[in-house]
Amino acid sequence: MGIGYLPQEPSIFRKLSVEDNILALLENNDKLSKNQKIHRLEELLSEFHIEHIRHNEGLSLSGGERRRVEIARSLALDPSFILLDEPFAGVDPISVADIQVIIRHLRDKNIGVLITDHNYREMLDTCDHSYVLNAGKIIAKGDKEKILSNRLVKTMYLGERRIGG
Repeated sequence: MGIGYLPQEPSIFRKLSVEDNILALLENNDKLSKNQKIHRLEELLSEFHIEHIRHNEGLSLSGGERRRVEIARSLALDPSFILLDEPFAGVDPISVADIQVIIRHLRDKNIGVLITDHNYREMLDTCDHSYVLNAGKIIAKGDKEKILSNRLVKTMYLGERRIGG
């Protein structure tokens, strides 16, 4: 079982093109021939709608473009599971929606996705099942409705005040 990882901090090579950023990971796969690596590159560029920026350096990408390239890179070796650390950090609202679509796409491809994020609104709209932690302990778990109806979550994270204790 291969595991992909998307760190919170930018992880692309800033001086390499988008294409070379993805190829850098594909080069580590000894099971693929050169032609298969090129084919996989083309698949990833198409799948993440980044063909038009394939020759752009990592340095020149917007936050949303950078995130799509980073997710494509993390999938270059066909993991069956991916860890996304703060995937919505540093991206604009339109890119947040794009990343949500990508995460659902990964789920639909039967790739397990574990996301850590402080931004609960985007998370709850993206995930089938969530856990809310406080001080390292699970205080709530379940689908969006269950999380939003949890009294502790409402008080601690959603700003609902308790009246009368």
